[in-house]
Amino acid sequence: MINSNSEKLSVLIITLNEEKHLKKLLSDLDFADEIVIVDSFSTDGTQTIAKSFPKVKFIQNKFKNFSAQRNFAISKAQNDWILFLDADEVLTPELKQEIIETLQNNKTYSAYFFERIFMFENSILKYSGNQTDKIIRLFDKKSARYDEKKLVHEKLIVNGEIGFLKNKLIHYSYSSYQDYRDKIIFYGKFKAQEKFLKNKKTTVFHQLFHPAYNFFYNYFIRLGFLDGKKGIIICYLNAYSIVIRYRELKKLWKQNQDFISSKT
Repeated sequence: MINSNSEKLSVLIITLNEEKHLKKLLSDLDFADEIVIVDSFSTDGTQTIAKSFPKVKFIQNKFKNFSAQRNFAISKAQNDWILFLDADEVLTPELKQEIIETLQNNKTYSAYFFERIFMFENSILKYSGNQTDKIIRLFDKKSARYDEKKLVHEKLIVNGEIGFLKNKLIHYSYSSYQDYRDKIIFYGKFKAQEKFLKNKKTTVFHQLFHPAYNFFYNYFIRLGFLDGKKGIIICYLNAYSIVIRYRELKKLWKQNQDFISSKT
């Protein structure tokens, strides 16, 4: 637990069928004052694992979208300072110590960016567009909230200065081809809903050239070819997520038109 001279910390995690990762993550959170898990009604051993840790407050809540689920989790935190983690993320000992020291000494910032190391099937994915990834994971909830217009790839809106932590968070996002393919299809459908709500429509340009550009940019400009076979797979799947996005957006507009036609 962080000492009495520092800000108290709530660690928040949203889960759905995360038994593969959860025990490892929870075992590394001994420094937290509380741990809140908001679960989307998992059907595996997630609940059993979570409840085996005494600091964990386990709450189940119907999943609407990522931003809404994260804001719900924030509302359940007892402390102002939040460390928001995904179940497939891992803290190094150096990063844990830096978080502790940051909460003891912070006088300036309302939130902190983390850089991430991406893992693909237990080896580091160095390029393919991931080399400059950064994300806010530590923040004061009095000054921050997730933008609920972003249904996926959620954005934290921070009222105040943002700092950077030096040590990196390890992200086991790509455990297998099928796992990541399922994930990007899921995300692609939410991106389509986002665009539909903003009254955006799809064109032939979007459907054909945007995915091709995305692959070219990540594979060549962002040096995906240096990741070898893994780079081809990741760059292809990321481009495929855009195909899904516009395919689903086209479906939404057709459903909308059919609904309007049925009313006239």
